[in-house]
Amino acid sequence: MVDLELDDGLAVITIDRPHARNAISLETMDQLEKALDGAHGAAALVITGAGDRAFVSGGDLKELSALRTELDASAMAFRMRSICDRIAGFAGPTIAAMNGHALGGGAEFAVSADIRVAADDIKVGFNQVSLEIMPAWGGAERLVTLVGYSRALLLAGSGTIIGAAEAERIGLIDRVIPRASFDGGWRDLARALASRPAGEIKRVMKGATTTEAVAAFARLWVSDEHWAAADKVMKRDKRDK
Repeated sequence: MVDLELDDGLAVITIDRPHARNAISLETMDQLEKALDGAHGAAALVITGAGDRAFVSGGDLKELSALRTELDASAMAFRMRSICDRIAGFAGPTIAAMNGHALGGGAEFAVSADIRVAADDIKVGFNQVSLEIMPAWGGAERLVTLVGYSRALLLAGSGTIIGAAEAERIGLIDRVIPRASFDGGWRDLARALASRPAGEIKRVMKGATTTEAVAAFARLWVSDEHWAAADKVMKRDKRDK
């Protein structure tokens, strides 16, 4: 099951398949596509898993083992890759709240987000090679962008699984939060991104022209939200003098 929660500009998509450690099946792909449709227009998007054992444990091998032809394997890979591309291309900031281990396709799902926040006891690994296959959902290319070519090849080529602290050190994870405060921590971060003009900043960072970047700034400058915030600062400065 895939749940969609909408909360004041924040969309949270949760994969809830405890019996399969949140592994992704073909039905899960159906539900992810519908959830992304429902999240359209949100200021920020979170992808996460239910429970505290697995973020996403990869593809559901019990079901996907029925795919025995190259054509079927290609169709599955293209489909899930398009879902990850939709997450990467979401208009607002996207956050992977890594509540548990992210292995194989789960690691690929995580790196489709702009930002990765993880509980301090999780592990992450592009370990598809243990099944004599390779990442197929766009994760290999995104891993290179995050950690560099040689380190990405070492991780994915060897299937090394690393802890949250090491993943943060090399830039694979952006923030590690103690398990006890993880749920509140990622929600606070996501709400902050949803309530601020982070979406405009994302668009500029993705390659806006100078004209587009200045126009985005100008729109924000004349907004009521900017002047309400600016008035608070000016009043505070006046009091402090």
